[in-house]
Amino acid sequence: MSEALYQDPNQPLADRVRDLVGRMTLEEKIGQMVYTAPAIDRLGVPAYNWWNECLHGVARAGVATVFPQAIGLAATWDTALIQQVATAIGDEGRAKHHEFVRQGKREIYQGLTFWTPNVNIFRDPRWGRGQETYGEDPYLTSAIGVTFVKALQGDDPRYLKGAACAKHYAVHSGPEADRHRFNAVATERDMRDTYLPAFEALVREAGVESVMGAYNRTNGEACCASPTLLDKILRQEWGFQGHVVSDCWAIKDIYKDHKLAKTPEAAAAMAVNAGCDVNCGDTFPFLTKAVEQGLIDEATITRAVERLFTTRFKLGMFDPPEQVAYSQIPYRVNDSEPHKALALEAARESIILLKNTDSFLPLEKTLKSVAVIGPNADWDEVLWGNYNGFPSATVTALDGIRAAVSPDTVITYAQGCTITDLDQSGFDEAVRIAAAADVAIMIMGLSQEVEGEEGQHVSTQSDKRSAGDRTDIDLPGVQEALLQVVYATGTPVVLVLINGSAVAINWADEHVPAILEAWYPGQAGGTAIAEVLFGGYNPAGRLPVTFYKSVAQLPDFMDYHMAGRTYRYLTEEPLYAFGHGLSYTRFLYDALTIEFLPGQDSLAVHAEITNIGGVAGDEVVQLYVRDAEASEPRPQLELKGFERIHLDAGETKRVTFTLHVSLLSFYQNGAYRVEPGQFDVWVGSSSADRRLHGTLRVTEGDDVTAQRVYLSQVTVE
Repeated sequence: MSEALYQDPNQPLADRVRDLVGRMTLEEKIGQMVYTAPAIDRLGVPAYNWWNECLHGVARAGVATVFPQAIGLAATWDTALIQQVATAIGDEGRAKHHEFVRQGKREIYQGLTFWTPNVNIFRDPRWGRGQETYGEDPYLTSAIGVTFVKALQGDDPRYLKGAACAKHYAVHSGPEADRHRFNAVATERDMRDTYLPAFEALVREAGVESVMGAYNRTNGEACCASPTLLDKILRQEWGFQGHVVSDCWAIKDIYKDHKLAKTPEAAAAMAVNAGCDVNCGDTFPFLTKAVEQGLIDEATITRAVERLFTTRFKLGMFDPPEQVAYSQIPYRVNDSEPHKALALEAARESIILLKNTDSFLPLEKTLKSVAVIGPNADWDEVLWGNYNGFPSATVTALDGIRAAVSPDTVITYAQGCTITDLDQSGFDEAVRIAAAADVAIMIMGLSQEVEGEEGQHVSTQSDKRSAGDRTDIDLPGVQEALLQVVYATGTPVVLVLINGSAVAINWADEHVPAILEAWYPGQAGGTAIAEVLFGGYNPAGRLPVTFYKSVAQLPDFMDYHMAGRTYRYLTEEPLYAFGHGLSYTRFLYDALTIEFLPGQDSLAVHAEITNIGGVAGDEVVQLYVRDAEASEPRPQLELKGFERIHLDAGETKRVTFTLHVSLLSFYQNGAYRVEPGQFDVWVGSSSADRRLHGTLRVTEGDDVTAQRVYLSQVTVE
């Protein structure tokens, strides 16, 4: 029997896809459009489950390396590190997939289509899933997201290592409880300047293979069936060639909760006609009746299935394994020693020194006694965040501290309280050990119990469900009370936060001499925390979100207008600014110069950074701009470049940001335009650091839509 065209690896991809899909019946095509796609034995098509996750490590598929939660990865401000992390995740995902296939398994969380990354903008700290994002800024989110996608998908000219997915498209950041029926109303300006840029960058710059539609409506249209989002913007404007997947059971929401269709047949047809290709859920099987009812034609279904099989062919699923280099990645890379070391390095880089009065930190390793107190001090699962894998070993903060100090140092431990329960019966023990110690290290914060996805399990040992969103942003009251009674003993206190979003710690900021933000730092979190506490690592993480003083500084949670939100639009002083983070050394910023680069439509911003302290350390150099003479309201500050650099004591490096003129643009009357006028430029260590300031003047504005550049180029000398 002669070989079919689709079985010949030497034939063009598009021809192979058309040949294979053209041999399928309508019912077979529709079957392939559900995430649990069945085998078509007569065509040699194996079963495939489209649902897999790798937010910060391959998730829900047994032992895997667990890196810091996405918000922690963002706090590194280190795209070179992100590239290494995503490469490791892609390698583990590939190795796991082929091992499952060798065992005859093709189930959920075993495929190569990874529904990662989450590039929604973390517009409000109350949103429980903000921990899954790269923060509140479109530029930072784009830079990290583009890097992650490129590394996860690999650089082979023919095959994808894995298929990344930009989610949740679009204008999606709570409320969790109402997401199946909520209508997010956003202005065209906010859409184009805040909510959409990261998605556009992932499509145009990174070539992301997949996009996931969100649960909610945006401006009245269900995101998974939105002609505006899925066709007009995504495919026609941005030129997206990949496939679109619905969020799980979001198509059912179209008729059940959004009430935009009366029947499942109508909802399924609405989604596919708009450009949704695969249903995580159980509504697309109604497409058979939808065709009979004239709601959709077979040609539209064929187009969707061709997109899906294009991805599967690009993943090498229909070619000899020896021809696909990624299929040769050995299973031993999973949970390997190099990946464990990388998880530790990522955890180190994610930690932020929020406060350090009179250089209280680092602590001496030879202290006589240390009291470790708090609900997150000795809890391994809290370090994993959500959408996590399962590490072969986890180092808690207590474990890390015990390993870091002198053998002669006495370590005592008391939980003190839980995350939110009002029970204070553990306070007495916490006070007792604190009073007898040289220093009390309080490991506090949040957990999946109080922030997470609607309905998710809090932990593997619990039937508790996450509260989803928070109603306030304070440290939970029982923890605040514990912190204050321990402080009252007179023993010096260090506060370490383990959490996934901003926490209002006003009392601690006023009273506690040293505060660390550790996020959900992954399997090596405890080691990294201890290294920072005791001087084994000089912290340099930076906040990817604003830490507000209270919810009084925030607009209504249901309001999607950006006015008053994030560092770009906040008019009041925050508790800690976006980009903030301290070090155990000091850096001098000097020699700011700005020059236009003739013929390149770009300008170069130069600055010299010198480590004038006594120890080596990293510094995150940040570039911000402001349109000082805009004809319409614009952000008061916008990040347009950053670079994490390492400087030995006394060392100087020259950092150059090459800023394309389109990065000065904003959306106006259907296009991105640069207006003539003055622009302010700042280079510093945070959005609040205005040490180096310059101005530039644009003498001739123009439509730059066709010449848009999404990220600045940075060189270091």
